[in-house]
Amino acid sequence: MHTSGEIVAVVAAQSNDYDDVALVWASVVAFLAMSVIALFPEFYQGLYYRISGGWGHELTANQWLGTVIAIGVIKWIGMWLILLWRPLRLWLTPRAILAGRVRARAVDLFKVGTEAKTLGRTGVLLYLSLREHRADIVADQAIAAKVSPEIWGDAMAALIDHVRAGRPGDGMAEAIRQMGVVLAEHFPRGSDNPNELPDRLIEI
Repeated sequence: MHTSGEIVAVVAAQSNDYDDVALVWASVVAFLAMSVIALFPEFYQGLYYRISGGWGHELTANQWLGTVIAIGVIKWIGMWLILLWRPLRLWLTPRAILAGRVRARAVDLFKVGTEAKTLGRTGVLLYLSLREHRADIVADQAIAAKVSPEIWGDAMAALIDHVRAGRPGDGMAEAIRQMGVVLAEHFPRGSDNPNELPDRLIEI
């Protein structure tokens, strides 16, 4: 590569478990279920009597409240169990949250393994999160000062296109190639260019 910049490539299966998203969805479903029952009590009380064959005793206010709460708890547990299926949990997670979590994970990894690890502050992290179909680039100080985030757009687009086509390896290779072109323009290879960061693909 004709640049003094160094690219660290990291691939992760997933950036976050999104447990908080599952918690919110379960709570929303439980709340909606209890709200509907509270809005139409006569209908649900009539449904109770039909289910009991007309032999059920009339519920007191406290018993009815307890029943509504129990239904809410059952709905909450049911939704939580459904969202243990990761693809559905990801599908129900808003795109902005997905992008934010991937970015946060990329920044964390950058701070641990790339930031200030090169003499000229010319390290850059290329991060791909497979299940989210999201990627991010985080650059060290010297690169960030000269290369705006928008410049990496073509490399990111090529990477995501390959990932969606089921070719993440080809996507990483093409993104690294395009990033190398950008880096060579701003940080050409010098006579003294030690290899300070790992060249291999890191999988986590």
